Amino acid sequence: MNRNRNRRSNRDGDNEFVENLVRLNRVAKVVKGGRRFSFSALTVVGDGKGRVGYGFGKANDVSESIRKGMEKARNSMISVPVKKTTIPHEVVGRFKSAKVVLKPAAPGTGIIAGGPVRAVMEAAGVTDILSKSLGSDNALNIVKAVFAGFDELLDAGAVAKARGKVLKEMWG
Repeated sequence: MNRNRNRRSNRDGDNEFVENLVRLNRVAKVVKGGRRFSFSALTVVGDGKGRVGYGFGKANDVSESIRKGMEKARNSMISVPVKKTTIPHEVVGRFKSAKVVLKPAAPGTGIIAGGPVRAVMEAAGVTDILSKSLGSDNALNIVKAVFAGFDELLDAGAVAKARGKVLKEMWG
């Protein structure tokens, strides 16, 4: 379904965002005159440097639903701690029945992940990661599980400060 829907946009001045359309869904409402179709779009937006967000837009037009999703994704961006090209440690994100295991990988490994997880990682700027999606295959729940996993990631600077050490002491 992803047929290379990645787009680079330069609408917001200097900031260049990686925009991924994860899922586009046509839904029908049955009314007296027949069926009325509308569209929902799940999108992911990131700067490729550790900031990423997702959005879910719904509208009667495809392009309008994608635009709404991109706008919501830009407004909901969070910061992800990235250590070189991967995440600092292994984490498991859970949302409803979706479970996503994210493991750091050696440089050169690439993004070993399924569609929704891959879209989030590309937008976040993580280039080396191992992942496994368990449970639900609903794209929205998988994306939310990845973001739940991101919330559990510990920032190296914050951990060092809590331990009363300098970052250089911890990494060596």
